[in-house]
Amino acid sequence: MDAGFLSAVVLLLIVCDPFGNIPIFVSALHEVPRERRRAIILRECLIAFTVLVAFVFVGDPFLRLLGLSELSLQIGGGVVLMLVALRMVFPTPDGVFGQAPGGEPFIVPLAVPALAGPSALATVLLLVSRDPARLWLWVAAIAVVMAISAIVLAFSERIMRLLGERATLAFERLLGLVLAAIAVELILRGIKTFIAGL
Repeated sequence: MDAGFLSAVVLLLIVCDPFGNIPIFVSALHEVPRERRRAIILRECLIAFTVLVAFVFVGDPFLRLLGLSELSLQIGGGVVLMLVALRMVFPTPDGVFGQAPGGEPFIVPLAVPALAGPSALATVLLLVSRDPARLWLWVAAIAVVMAISAIVLAFSERIMRLLGERATLAFERLLGLVLAAIAVELILRGIKTFIAGL
């Protein structure tokens, strides 16, 4: 299997963070009838997939329109990932995204920003800017990540009961440390490229 594809899947999986989103989904779907929950999770994962795939195809023109270089995106993407990693390692008490009162959640907060948040969008733009010729590979990586997310989140209540809140939090912090290392690597690579170009 392609190493670039595997690394893209791992990076997107950490950024989309289905395990870290378990408490968010459980909380947001608490008032929704049990028989509707899996259908809503599938719908929200499909919406997140559509948003991320849209960024695969409009990402490059969007960057050109803003006059941004690949280097600035790489360093900026690294900074955003570092901020997300810090939030994962040091969670805030109000870490759960807000939800409109009443009814079942639609797009916000589950699809966007829980799954397809700013960090996921920045990661997709980063992947595309690194290798624009492999757009369908990035689409496939997003599809795999959303499929894994849908499976994890479909069993979110069981996972939370099985692992408990502490184990879920510990796992999220571990993923945060991995994401912090990836962010540092991106920033250092960007700085190295910038210095070499002087």
